[in-house]
Order: sequence, then structure tokens, then C-alpha cells
Amino acid sequence: MIVRWGLDELPDLLRELGIERPFLVASPRWRELGIDAAARWQEIPSHRIEAPEDVDGVVAVGGGSAIDTAKAVSAARGLPLVSVPTTYSGSEWTPFFGVRDPERRMRGGGGGAQLAGIVYEAELTLDLPREVSGGTALNALAHAAEALYHPARNADSDRNAAEGAELIAGSLPAVLEDGSNLGPRMTLLRGAAHAGEALGQSGLCLGHAMAQALGGTYGLPHGAMNALCLPAALRFNEPVVPESLEIFAKAVGTDNPARKVEELARLAGFERLSDFDIPEEKLPQVAEAAAARAGAKANPRPASPAEIAQLFREIY
Repeated sequence: MIVRWGLDELPDLLRELGIERPFLVASPRWRELGIDAAARWQEIPSHRIEAPEDVDGVVAVGGGSAIDTAKAVSAARGLPLVSVPTTYSGSEWTPFFGVRDPERRMRGGGGGAQLAGIVYEAELTLDLPREVSGGTALNALAHAAEALYHPARNADSDRNAAEGAELIAGSLPAVLEDGSNLGPRMTLLRGAAHAGEALGQSGLCLGHAMAQALGGTYGLPHGAMNALCLPAALRFNEPVVPESLEIFAKAVGTDNPARKVEELARLAGFERLSDFDIPEEKLPQVAEAAAARAGAKANPRPASPAEIAQLFREIY
């Protein structure tokens, strides 16, 4: 993966990758960036995206929904993908993706996106709404936390996860206080990049499985769901991965990492699942869906549907 910082690096990166006729996947708001493209797709998210025959690469500009949409067509056509993230979602680091319709309902998913490059530009995050800033940053923090106890973890993923967690936890309060301050935005984006790289080097666990099941069922923001689900997953896993949680705790500057994440979530405006109009009687059904996800199966402590339903109730 080639990583560059600064949007002005995009043309050179495309040339380096041999992409001459890029297919731009981005919502209409990013037209102002003036990115040259042979064709464009503006429905984000989309379950029906198709690339013209004459394009030779994909450029995605946006958050996780835009990048996942681009990954679907990259995988289908075998086209190299360059991502320009405008949130802290980390989607740019993994070839896996979810397919959602424009109402954000899950329609499927897959893998095999041809990840080729990433261009980070902190100025593109300055206009992010507070709830999106907080939600996607806490999603990134979940990447860091779960990378530390995923079965595929290694020395590089541990290093990236710890550095990412430290940068995210240290800068998020300042971003939430004043989102127009470029300095904290840059620090937060660097933290999310490290957390995303840790994700790409390891994988997801229970907290993400819970968040994905909720978001896919009810069309809810993935970041907000991770903000609420991660503390419950951390407490559930603590008995079996104390050393990993000690690393995470040290990185975020606390002796109680679950409580620290809850504090950051409240600061971002996320309190309880019940605030999102999720029917309480449906939690066992959502728990069944969560238990079937890859993240739950990779979790260091096996979690039954009944146990996941209880975790949902604890944060409801």
C-alpha cells in the first residue's frame, strides 16, 4: 500500500500506479476538489454500482460508505483502488466491504478489493459534523483496541494500535471542542491511519460484530454503534486478554479503558442504544446476527448469542 499525505500528491500517485482513466466514486459535495476523472459515481452508499469498461482504476473520496462502495466495484472488476478518506473510519486499510443501499440497509458484502494507495488530507475533515467526527474517531479507536487482541495480531499491528489509540484519545476532545482547529484534526487523522493499519494487519473482534449487526439491521451509523459497543466488549474480554487491555489502557492514559471509551463516547454525544430507537425486544435477534459475524468468531473469548444479547441490554 502506498500512503501519501496531502491531496496535491494524488496526481503523482495515480501516475505511479499507472492509472490514467480513474473512475471517481464520491458524493456530489466533492466535485469542488476538481479531481480529473474519466467517469463518476455519486450515489453513496450504493448496491448497484458499475464501472464503465474503459476505466483503469478507482478513486474513492469520502467516508466508509464511499470507500466501501468503491471497494465493491474494485473487487468486481479487479481495478486498483486509491482512497482519499474524509472521516476517520479506517475503511481504506481493508479489502473487505459491506454493500448497503442508499437507505444504508445492508445488502451484502465481500472482499477482494484491490487496495493500491491512500491519500490523507486533514483539511477535508474540517467540515465534519461533530457526531460524525466523534463516531468515526471512536470507530478508529475500536480498530486499535481490537487489533491488540485479535488472533492475527503481531508486533507491527501492536505498535500501530498503541500509537493510534494514544493519538486518537489525546486529540479527540480538542476536535470535539473546536472542529475547525486543523492541528488536532491532523493528529486525529494520523491516529486513525495508524489504527486502520493495525486493522489491516490483524482484524476485527466482538465489538465490531455487535456494531455491524446493529447498523446493518437498522441503518444506523457504524461509528456511533462502535462507540457504544466497544466498552461492553472490552469488559467481556478483559478476563482472557488482560495484557492486551493493559497496553490499550496505557495508550489512552487510564487504568480503566472501558470507562475511558465511555467518557469519550459521551463527549461525542453517544449515551445509550435506546437513544437510536432500537426495539429492545429485538436485541436477541440482533445478537444472533452478531454472533454469526466473523468478528465475533475471531474474538478471544467465545460469545454466545445469549451473552451478546446481555451485552446489548447493558448498554441499552
